[in-house]
Amino acid sequence: MELRIASLRNFFYSHYFFGGVRQGVGMLLPVLVLGGIFGEYAIGLIATFGAQCVAIIDQPGGPQRHRTNEMLGGATLGVLTVIITGLASTYPLLTWIVVVVQCFIFSMFSVFGKRGGLIGFAGLLLMTLTMHTPLSPNEVWLHATCTLGGALFYLAFSNLFSRLLWLREERQSMSLALQATADYVSARAAFYDETVDLDDAYRTLIARQSAVTEKHQSARDMVLRALPRGKGWGDRHRVAIWNMFVDMLSLLDTLVATHTDYGMLRRELAGNDILLFMRDALTKMAIELERQALAVSQGKPVIRRSSTKAELRAIEYEIEQLKKGGLGERDPETLALIIQILRRMRTAARTIERLSDHTAASPDAKPTQTLRIGKSLTRFLSRQEFRFGMLTSNLRLDSPHFRYAIRVMLAAAVAMTLTGRWLTPEYSAHNYWVMLTIIIIMKPGFALTRQRNVWRLMGTLIGCALALGLFTITTQPGVLFLALLFACVIGNSLVQINYMGSAICNTLFVVLVFHFVSPATVSLEVIGERALDTVIGCVLALLCSYVLPWWESAFTAPLARAAMAANRDYLQAGLRYVKAMQAQSNPEGAAATGETAPSVVEADLQWRLARKNVHIAFSNFAEAFYRMMSEPKSHQLNVPEINNLLIQNHILASQITAAVPMLAGLHEIPPNMRQTLEGVSAALDPQASGAPPLPTSIENEGDLAALSYPVKQIVKAATMIRQEMAGFAEPTVPEPKAAGVAGAVAGATAGASAGGVAASAATGETAASADTSISENAASAEAAEAETQAAVEESAAAAAAGAAAAKTM
Repeated sequence: MELRIASLRNFFYSHYFFGGVRQGVGMLLPVLVLGGIFGEYAIGLIATFGAQCVAIIDQPGGPQRHRTNEMLGGATLGVLTVIITGLASTYPLLTWIVVVVQCFIFSMFSVFGKRGGLIGFAGLLLMTLTMHTPLSPNEVWLHATCTLGGALFYLAFSNLFSRLLWLREERQSMSLALQATADYVSARAAFYDETVDLDDAYRTLIARQSAVTEKHQSARDMVLRALPRGKGWGDRHRVAIWNMFVDMLSLLDTLVATHTDYGMLRRELAGNDILLFMRDALTKMAIELERQALAVSQGKPVIRRSSTKAELRAIEYEIEQLKKGGLGERDPETLALIIQILRRMRTAARTIERLSDHTAASPDAKPTQTLRIGKSLTRFLSRQEFRFGMLTSNLRLDSPHFRYAIRVMLAAAVAMTLTGRWLTPEYSAHNYWVMLTIIIIMKPGFALTRQRNVWRLMGTLIGCALALGLFTITTQPGVLFLALLFACVIGNSLVQINYMGSAICNTLFVVLVFHFVSPATVSLEVIGERALDTVIGCVLALLCSYVLPWWESAFTAPLARAAMAANRDYLQAGLRYVKAMQAQSNPEGAAATGETAPSVVEADLQWRLARKNVHIAFSNFAEAFYRMMSEPKSHQLNVPEINNLLIQNHILASQITAAVPMLAGLHEIPPNMRQTLEGVSAALDPQASGAPPLPTSIENEGDLAALSYPVKQIVKAATMIRQEMAGFAEPTVPEPKAAGVAGAVAGATAGASAGGVAASAATGETAASADTSISENAASAEAAEAETQAAVEESAAAAAAGAAAAKTM
């Protein structure tokens, strides 16, 4: 019960609800002020559309100045869209051409990633609203002026909101990252539960790791933009959040390093209680992290704490029993492995204790020295490029972005023709609703489009039923207005975590907007027409998603190569870090070799950056695989190979994380071990013709026994990755004439651009095609980001209904 209540509290203290309030209030203020005070409801609603255009782009993450520039760019494009569409609105044929062309152009903005996709959707929204009613030239300029005014108002409102509540934004970002870390720890615990199938545990872990990567990068973007300054109000909170962030990353590294051969561990320790104690220790850690996440979002210290001392002592006792049973003589590596797991669990428990301490935000706290604060940290921030060449390089049929834009353009053309020529004039007067449904539902991935079709239909029908029930219960304006505000805020808040719930709230919001603008028009017939419009839009969106397909399987091979290359870079960066650490501890030996070692600080930063990149590349690969599994079975290619590649890439990264710190603590790397690691690095090179010969054995005497296990696992994982990649059947790009599901994705992931993990890096493509290769490789992660991009699209549809009502009445 406590955890269920905590989940509800987490929602109301989360950035989802916080963002919903910011967007809902900022969007509704223009119409409330202009309409409620001055009686200019029509002008107020038009200004609201401008505010909504900017609110769509106003998503958390990244420096505030970047968000401001993106919102200014979206406002400029939005005003131009209003002018162009408005001037063409009195000419049916010209309107048809302008709408279709703009659908293509704005859909191509997906090449710029999530932010670009949001800017493109904002343009499509304003286009749809403006095409609703023919406008005279004077009305066009009035609409453009009001739209610009609303956009600038929201921009000022959002900046003021962020300045006043910056600390809350940072806390919410950290809270989400801690919650994702707790989910990851819980997934780790399942590996020690003999009743849980290992394949199921791996599937859960891979999905949780993708979520951790995304949430940690969002927290990284938020925390690194406001580092502790050593003075000023709120600096102690900055110090607390910084220390919490560094320890959270340290905790993740510790947990990743505990990865092992769980099948072997279960066989060796079958029936032994030590596995249960390991599971229970991790479960307690996950619960404590959840408490910390809630406390951080509330701005309160953690008071009630749980301890893993009992479980850790029990594990220590069981290890002593295993020693007495002769495990050290029979299998010293397994015993060393169990001891390493215990040590890392102790380290994780101490880190979690520090995290709880950080929630108190003590005024005497100092920034941790684990990671030095400086300009070099900007290399860890996400970056998104906006270059015209990225658009032009994708104007070809083998580009997933181009194919997605063609699908949207085709659906828009069919909808305009259907509603303009084949339906009655009365019905075609609200063809904007069909267009809204199409641009909201159509996404680059077929699976996401199909899923949103179902959710949108169910949400619309339930929302209409709730509206009729509400009108039956009461007609009091005060109650209905409170319901409108509630539906607007919750609709914005839920769309990232519960799309159907968001669709229900936004449908209710639509009907209530109609009621306040013109009460006489809200009837069962009007509500039924909106439901029918939604059905038509859903059918058109689904049918057009089968045109010019680009299956997800077309991207799995380059993403597998990118993951392999990222692991190779991670290993090489780790070896450079080891070299720097050994040179620092033994300067005479380094001078004797004549080699120049990098500085420890720089090597450490490069290794951390490579670790971030390997997590991003792995997440992109995993998300593409799971999206492929949502496509028709005939297009699910190389499933066993890809599944094994995912597991082996995860094992490889985990064992590198475990081995490098131990190597750094040695006086020097033993010869056979060094040759083995260098051989693994060469084997992971996709340009290498064959794997180099490796030593038949590696050193495992004394303290090296604990190190020999991760090194052997690195060799095993790298060998299996190379074997799977050699037999990987890469599918051909489907011909344009072929019909199929648009399962491929279109958009540049922030992670790929931040980490520099691009298909061109893995495949050796030429510089002339760099724009294309980077955007295509990054495209594989866009379908997952599309759900985040949809965060305000449903609420935009709700605002559109108000616009239509204002123009019609």
